[in-house]
Amino acid sequence: MRFLCDAMLGGLAKWLRAAGHDALYASEDTGADDREILRLAIEEGRVLLTGDGGFLEREPVRDGEVGFLLVPQAPVEEQLRIVAKRFDLTRHEPRCMRCNGELEELSREEAGRCVPPKVAERQEEFLRCRGCGRLLWYGTHWERIGARAGAGLRVAASAPDAC
Repeated sequence: MRFLCDAMLGGLAKWLRAAGHDALYASEDTGADDREILRLAIEEGRVLLTGDGGFLEREPVRDGEVGFLLVPQAPVEEQLRIVAKRFDLTRHEPRCMRCNGELEELSREEAGRCVPPKVAERQEEFLRCRGCGRLLWYGTHWERIGARAGAGLRVAASAPDAC
């Protein structure tokens, strides 16, 4: 399932990505207005997630041409639980929280020159985003974030952009 989060739901888009779901963020990824958001949702077969009830008045939503969920204003953890329950989502391998790109495994040797020395010593698994090239690894702080979301997410920390 592919999602398109409007400008009100940037945090939700990032958490969906962390849970392995393809989630565009309209404000950041597309710079689109409402008409463009609907066009993109139709063309790419994305479910529109929004906090804007005005979309219910739009013909593509009314006619069922666009999958749609009105997400209430709530903490992002609660929004994630609502979306996960509504669409019966399961976790997948995480996506890049910055650009929504797919992640590929990277050897410790390949990652070693780009991460802090202590990270290189302690971590076994490294990932690189195929979209933006960002280097990531699984860190304990992300386990705490996953627990906070109540979804048991396993998401990745990232290296500085310089690498």
